[in-house]
Amino acid sequence: MTSLTIRKSIIAAGVSLAALFAAAGPSVAQEAVFVMASNEVGSPTYNPIKASNLNIGSTLIFDRLVAQDADLSFHPWLAESWEEAPDGMSWVFHLKKGVTFHNGEPFNAQTIVKWLELFKASENAYMTEAIQTVEVIDDATVKFVMSRPEPNLLYNFSSSYLSVVEPKSYEALGDNYGVTEVYGTGPFKLESFTIGQETVLVRNEDYAWASSLAKNRGKAKIAKITLREIAEDSTAFLELKSGGVDMLLSVPTDFLGEVKSESNLEVVTLAGQDVAYMPINVTKEPFTDIRVREAAAKAINQKEILDSVYGGVGEVANTFLISALPESKVDPKYQISYDPDRSKALLDEAGWTMGADGVREKDGKPLRVSLWTQSDSSFRRLTEVVQAELKAVGIDSEITTFDSSAIRDQYKSGNQQLAVRSYNWDNADIIDWFFGGDRLGYPNISMFNDPKAEELRKLAMSGSKNMAERVKNFTAYHEYVLSQYPMAPIYQPVNSVAYNKDRLVLPAEIHSPGVGATVIMDMEVKE
Repeated sequence: MTSLTIRKSIIAAGVSLAALFAAAGPSVAQEAVFVMASNEVGSPTYNPIKASNLNIGSTLIFDRLVAQDADLSFHPWLAESWEEAPDGMSWVFHLKKGVTFHNGEPFNAQTIVKWLELFKASENAYMTEAIQTVEVIDDATVKFVMSRPEPNLLYNFSSSYLSVVEPKSYEALGDNYGVTEVYGTGPFKLESFTIGQETVLVRNEDYAWASSLAKNRGKAKIAKITLREIAEDSTAFLELKSGGVDMLLSVPTDFLGEVKSESNLEVVTLAGQDVAYMPINVTKEPFTDIRVREAAAKAINQKEILDSVYGGVGEVANTFLISALPESKVDPKYQISYDPDRSKALLDEAGWTMGADGVREKDGKPLRVSLWTQSDSSFRRLTEVVQAELKAVGIDSEITTFDSSAIRDQYKSGNQQLAVRSYNWDNADIIDWFFGGDRLGYPNISMFNDPKAEELRKLAMSGSKNMAERVKNFTAYHEYVLSQYPMAPIYQPVNSVAYNKDRLVLPAEIHSPGVGATVIMDMEVKE
């Protein structure tokens, strides 16, 4: 019987959890059950090289060269230190010694050479393509010779998509890598993975190389972590409330009041990295007309949504990026804000006249479109408000709901017209990810493939000599994308993490942009 089953049985029997955990001994008490954020459910693999969606499990199985703090600064992890050449054309990284992978293979300079070779022609090749060659200086030192300066290199090396995989097992396992087996150097090993349901991780007993941001540099204090995927927010909350799980990694705002009213529950609020937005498929009628796209975008009342759907918690979104990023500071004329009069005027200009039933029509055809969303309650509620706001300017939309673990495959069909979704990322290169012309379907849900955007994209992604230039180039790329209305920004939530304080002890300070390996290394289960 698994620990989770034991706990459910305990609850059903109405027996004291504390008494039973004590009776069961430390092997049970050191276990914890977390519920993933809804935008992380459905990841089909823990292969970071090929993945387009990873969850928190990847941050526990793998380490990265660089760690990022909550203030977005960079710190040592598997790399103890690094130096960049003044012209940006080379970097020297000094690696931590004595590190091993879960299968016993050593981590050293040769690992870096073989690992980076694996990215060629992969889904995430763009993160390493500026590295021309890797020179091994000694067993613990590598030099990256660059084909061009890459101001974003430290961010890339801190990303879960540049998790350091063990090269031999990666090649031996092929497509099974990350599904049936996976080997990193991280504080936890994969015990089992059921796609769309749960991942079970067990502690790496040999771990002694945590990031410099964690106080605990030895093995994790928690022996076993079960990561459950629960798409429905209300179900996840009831599980937390009843003791079936210990932590929700993302709590919808409308559940915060209920969480705070429970004496055994606590909420930690972290800076948000999410943006909720409405992708607009520029290849589908009537959205091939930029006037209709702008009309739809400016029909969205972000402030009303912030207040009525999210109780005023978080911020409105007027651009595609989180407001913490400098590239979000666009010229105000490119911000997308609620303007119903402008929406109506644009639809009139485009030939869509208001019908008697409040739905516009043109050449006898009603302005009726599809609006896709995810099945979890918070997305459904937001989508219903968006539907009403579109209707207020004469756009009739029909909501189609997909399971959150399946909707990415639906997007690949390119049949969507409008959708409501969110992303989680804290770097401006997310614009490239969702609007790049070579990523149509998914992740480019908007099917946006614009020649001028591609020029600006190339300059932003690979034409910057330093960070100041990169910010300037990305801001220009961002402004142009906004001007073409392939989406409407809606909302920036904070990240609310709820946990059972009778079960878990969190570190006093969170030195990470979110709950991941750095935080969990310092987390304890009360015994």
